[in-house]
Amino acid sequence: MPAQIEDTYAEAFKGLYSHVLITAENKKWLKYAINCATGYASSTIGCGCEAGLDAYLDAKKTPDHRIGALVQFWVPLWGDNPEKRLEKELIARIGQCILTTPTARVFNFGLSGKKLKIGEKIGFYGDGYQKITKKYNKVMVEIPTMMDSFHVEKNLGYDEGIMGGNLWFMASSRKNALTAAEKAAKAISDTEGVITPFPGGVCAAGSKAGSRYKFMKASTHEKYCPTLKQQIDDSRVPQQVESIAEIVFNGVNLKQMKKALKAGINASMNSRGLIMISAGNYGGKLGSHKLYLR
Repeated sequence: MPAQIEDTYAEAFKGLYSHVLITAENKKWLKYAINCATGYASSTIGCGCEAGLDAYLDAKKTPDHRIGALVQFWVPLWGDNPEKRLEKELIARIGQCILTTPTARVFNFGLSGKKLKIGEKIGFYGDGYQKITKKYNKVMVEIPTMMDSFHVEKNLGYDEGIMGGNLWFMASSRKNALTAAEKAAKAISDTEGVITPFPGGVCAAGSKAGSRYKFMKASTHEKYCPTLKQQIDDSRVPQQVESIAEIVFNGVNLKQMKKALKAGINASMNSRGLIMISAGNYGGKLGSHKLYLR
């Protein structure tokens, strides 16, 4: 039988994202660039940004006619100067992770409105030997390096999108929860314009805002920890459930977020041992977007 789908919604919030195109000589070095640039970027609870692979592009669709990958970098819209926070992350991750990857290049992708001078600022690494050049029908910054020259587009675009979409998979065992979540994660990450920033797209440690410790801004969601359901009076873990896996996803607009949510549910709902599909919401305290499961 299909899993029960709880009559609830995933609460999502506004964020800023940059859509970056990375190209390289071959897929091996492209993957190295992606993995390094998107490392330590699962949740802005503790990371500077959230990041992930959107899609691979065929060489025919990239400016330099090499294999490419679309990667998204995200920061929440709340707090002081989100544009500066996004700029800081892009400079660090492109400068430390992609510039250092053999054969890699960086281009803006699809965002033509608001721009950040990322390439221009990374160019200072060239120590005065960098130059602005017109290549690949783009305005690029060329930075000499020991292996060759690194090319990054002078300006990278950014826009407003939606962060924090989520699904919870409540199952009879850890194996069954993970199997269902893996199916959903693939379907969600295959949705255009949507990324899943956690490892493999799956989060094992869903959290809540706040903690009994003043120095922690988030902590374990004890009401949904199966190992605690016999120890606390207000556990919300159904009796048959022994494991809960979560997927978190960010997307360029509400339409794609809803499409991803539906794809994730459809891909997983008939999984063996999956008892219920639910989601996290916080009564409007986290964000203004409601993604209804039903």
